[in-house]
Amino acid sequence: MQFKQSTATRASSALDRAAGLKLALVFAAFASFLLSVYLYFVADDKTAGIFVGIWVPSIHSLGALLLAGRDDLQ
Repeated sequence: MQFKQSTATRASSALDRAAGLKLALVFAAFASFLLSVYLYFVADDKTAGIFVGIWVPSIHSLGALLLAGRDDLQ
């Protein structure tokens, strides 16, 4: 027997997925930032550090693209 989910339950699960995606993207951007600082200052590989540092806004842009236009994120 199948049960239909209520609107509140569907909205709650959609918010949980969106929050999980946001958390994963913020974690990935922060990890990229830490890696770029390590490469630039500790490993003394300035070119690689700058390259990895460019990933941070790219990851945030990907998140904005994936989450744009969703009505359930309010």
